[in-house]
Amino acid sequence: MTRGDAQTYKIALVGNPNSGKSTIFNQLTGLRQKTGNFPGVTVDIKSGKIRFAGGIEAILTDLPGTYSLYPTSSDEKIVAALLTHPAHANFPDGIVYIADTNHLEKHLLLLTQIMDLGIPILLALNMSDTAAELGIKVNIIRLSERLGVPVVFVSGRTGENIDRLQAELEKMMLGTQAIHKTAAFYTPTEAEKQLVEAVQLNLGTENPYRALLIAHHYQWLPFLQHSERETLAAIVETKHFQSLRAQVDETLDRFDRFTPFVQESVQEAPTFPNTTTDRLDALLTHRIGGPLIFFAVMLLMFQAIFDWSVYPMDWIETGFSWLNDGLKAALPAGWFSDLLTDGILAGLSGILIFIPQIAILFLLITILEEVGYMSRVVFMFDKTMRRAGMNGRSVISLIGGGACAVPAIMSSRTIGNWQERLITIMVTPFISCSARIPVYLVLIGLAVPAVKIGGLINAQTLVFASMYALGVIAAFASGWAMKKWLRTREPSFLAIELPEYRMPDWKNVALTVWEKVAAFVWGAGKIILFVSIALWGLSRFGPGNAVETAENTAREKAQTTQLSTSETEDLIAHHRLEASYAGQMGKFIEPAIRPLGYDWKIGIALLTSFAAREVFTGTLAVLYNMGSAEPDISSRTDNQAKVTMRAKMREETFSDNGKPVYTLATALSLLVFYALALQCMSTIAVVKRETGSWKWALFQFTFMSALAYVVAWLVYLLFS
Repeated sequence: MTRGDAQTYKIALVGNPNSGKSTIFNQLTGLRQKTGNFPGVTVDIKSGKIRFAGGIEAILTDLPGTYSLYPTSSDEKIVAALLTHPAHANFPDGIVYIADTNHLEKHLLLLTQIMDLGIPILLALNMSDTAAELGIKVNIIRLSERLGVPVVFVSGRTGENIDRLQAELEKMMLGTQAIHKTAAFYTPTEAEKQLVEAVQLNLGTENPYRALLIAHHYQWLPFLQHSERETLAAIVETKHFQSLRAQVDETLDRFDRFTPFVQESVQEAPTFPNTTTDRLDALLTHRIGGPLIFFAVMLLMFQAIFDWSVYPMDWIETGFSWLNDGLKAALPAGWFSDLLTDGILAGLSGILIFIPQIAILFLLITILEEVGYMSRVVFMFDKTMRRAGMNGRSVISLIGGGACAVPAIMSSRTIGNWQERLITIMVTPFISCSARIPVYLVLIGLAVPAVKIGGLINAQTLVFASMYALGVIAAFASGWAMKKWLRTREPSFLAIELPEYRMPDWKNVALTVWEKVAAFVWGAGKIILFVSIALWGLSRFGPGNAVETAENTAREKAQTTQLSTSETEDLIAHHRLEASYAGQMGKFIEPAIRPLGYDWKIGIALLTSFAAREVFTGTLAVLYNMGSAEPDISSRTDNQAKVTMRAKMREETFSDNGKPVYTLATALSLLVFYALALQCMSTIAVVKRETGSWKWALFQFTFMSALAYVVAWLVYLLFS
């Protein structure tokens, strides 16, 4: 075996989708992992460190799931491109192949292809505990002898035999494995041998099967030069090579060879009577009952987000209030103190207070994925999705959109049909993502009373759920319209394997939630910090002496009307904010948003939240801290100390008529606007990258913004 850089080896984790790769990856790496990209690749790739008993280290990379080295999606192409390019910086020194013990035969196609590439490989039979419960027995000694690779039983869920897997990995890296496969598994036909010889002669490729794969994929392999593509095209044409026919023949040949191995090595249960999975599927995938259960599960999830997060939110809010008060008391008055308390802390508190809701959302979604329920959701809604121009795989993107639209759009690469993938990309941002949760919670808590309807369901929960429902309706309606507009004859089908129901791997759940929440907080935190500092400066300063003039005008007005000291400070702060750069920006766009019930402060929040939706709450927190002076800390009562952003928003009025800004109509209008508008520059960027054109990104932004404006206006008129 060849070494990686210095003393570190590179190992790839490979397997079919739903084989449990990610769970094994988490068992092997724990918290020693990170998410990044290969050069020129936009898909997120996880990698982590493994340290072995002998003192050596390895970098383990979790490659996207794929069924074979003849890819049909962008994710699968990453695996094929890497394994056919030995000069790639991330080319593995060895491979751990994860296969589902319960469906072993289906998982051996890719294994035998990798074996023929000559890369050292170890077969890990995952879900061994589930196989034992089903009465499936595998003779791994015989299987190992027939395949010529080491075989280890593992369970990603329980961690069983992970130590044994690590020991075998160390042997593989050190080249001390007892078994070594030398003969190729697949024997090319005479025509393919001539093709391979020509490719090897012209490209210098040593491995025959790698040369054959390059001939199959020369049109898209990213590492090939233009001259090499021309050479390969000439070879393929000269040899009359029919790639698709050859792929089918090779696949059938491989199955003919390894199927007897499986029959010799695997002892199935005598019968498969009505198992627990069968009984659950009869209920959970029922034509009528299944969708009803799904919607009930979603409603309970929304209820949990509100009910379980009350105390953690209060603790975070109290902590920020205590920190803010302490800093104001400790630091001398001046611009730095104001920046720290009214800028940075106010902006960050507007995001961090919502960590409990986001964590609960990711926790529940991850549990549903772990138990195997999400695969059933894909199966149940495939027919429905096709009516909206998508297929069952689109459900994964739409559900993923509940966390973040960026990775959800990237996950659409598993959709082979171009039209269905494009429609999925276009409509996924309608699904309410976790970045919208802070906006929803602030506005719902502001305008909707926390009363029980029928003594059972909180009214706030219903409004919260209705925002998700609105996004789903908009996504399906838009998909249906695009299906009528975009017409293609490209065939479409759905092939999905429904895993056995199983208990979640709680370690995997915890790692996933930690990773998602940390990514959200870190990603949002950087934006919030930048926007908060910029907004503080825009709110504190103005053109020329406009701010100083506004302060003097406020003082004169206060003297004329004989206001108290506290009222005078509030009036000065309000005039100062209105005269600042931020105030003038808000005033400029106020005529356009006033029909929706918004004032100039909301206008500022709308502008800043283009960076990311969650900036909306941080912006309002900064604006209302800037716009209302606090009394001296020593004279504040307990009630004054507990004044929150919502309280300040409830007191806000329009300057021209004195009417409240945040009425039920305004709050609902804002909710609808944020549910439908594409207020996310990251999403716009990833749509451009995934579609390869600014045309679709700009079309999506224009359409969603126009729809959001019109519907928000109608909602405001209806509830005014």
